[in-house]
Amino acid sequence: MNFKFLILIISFTLTSCVSEKTPTYSIVVDKKSEFLNNGDKIKLKLNSNNNKIENLTFKLNQIEISNDYVLETKLGENIIQASFKIDNKTYTINKKINVFSDIVPKLYTYEIVNEYKHDISSYTQGLEFDENILYESTGQYGYSTLKKIEFKTGKVLKKLFLDKSYFGEGLTIIKDRIFQLTWKKKIGFVYEKDNFELLNSFNYENSIEGWGLCNDGQHIYKSDGTEKIWKLDPKTMKEISSINVVTNNKIINKINELEWYNNKIYANTYQFNKEVGLIIDPKTGTVEGVIDFSGLKDKVKQHTNLDVLNGIAYNKIRKTFFVTGKYWDKLFEIKIFEN
Repeated sequence: MNFKFLILIISFTLTSCVSEKTPTYSIVVDKKSEFLNNGDKIKLKLNSNNNKIENLTFKLNQIEISNDYVLETKLGENIIQASFKIDNKTYTINKKINVFSDIVPKLYTYEIVNEYKHDISSYTQGLEFDENILYESTGQYGYSTLKKIEFKTGKVLKKLFLDKSYFGEGLTIIKDRIFQLTWKKKIGFVYEKDNFELLNSFNYENSIEGWGLCNDGQHIYKSDGTEKIWKLDPKTMKEISSINVVTNNKIINKINELEWYNNKIYANTYQFNKEVGLIIDPKTGTVEGVIDFSGLKDKVKQHTNLDVLNGIAYNKIRKTFFVTGKYWDKLFEIKIFEN
């Protein structure tokens, strides 16, 4: 074969291949502002270089919607799905969108009512009152405990060490039962409140880790270190549902210790730029308030192991909150109010 003719054939083949466009498809979300908020109207379209598309439909979290849609969905991450046919073959593509709250959080601050002694060796993970008795869960491998404390004096009335393989996390109390989490082992424990007798254990399901716990008297709420708070059945400890914690422009992760007050979840956040608490709607995940706790950490003994604010408990008798932190030598009784 003539060498020049061979080059001509190869050149023609390559040119033909390059000229054929590979079909591309993407979901385009037309929005009016940078952040998508619940209640916003969005327009959806399929961007493609193929003009043979037929039977195009959109779904949001597996529910079919129109391409001209007002957002009425869960806050946080959602999945838009486009399905269509080309030459009688069905194609499906997905796109993740974040939906934020339409509420701007109110700003709160605090007033110190009293200061009490707190065990500086306690890596505080959970804090909760039963009447006027304070219960605390602490972490770190080999040092994790469950404690019953006389809060005014700091006297430990009862103490249980966890096995050194467990890193203790949050706790909550319902009637005569204490529920305590561990961090990465995906297991929690149920104790008899008065004598700390181990009654049962439970495994986590879809939640990633164990961080914080609180309850509304009917259900338990659990944080797992992400933006999620899980709703649990206290009889079975099965995960019923979850919410994503969001503001009007941000998804908040590392939700830590939890407390239930006035039908809201009060939460610590881990490793924020400053000491911050959140007031969260337990039904939607909307952050309705942000509490500025700055200044508290400066009032405790400064040492090399000093760590973040963690531990928030409401005392129904005194009608005040109590907060402390990891390796803090003080327990603060405070009032929280709008700034």
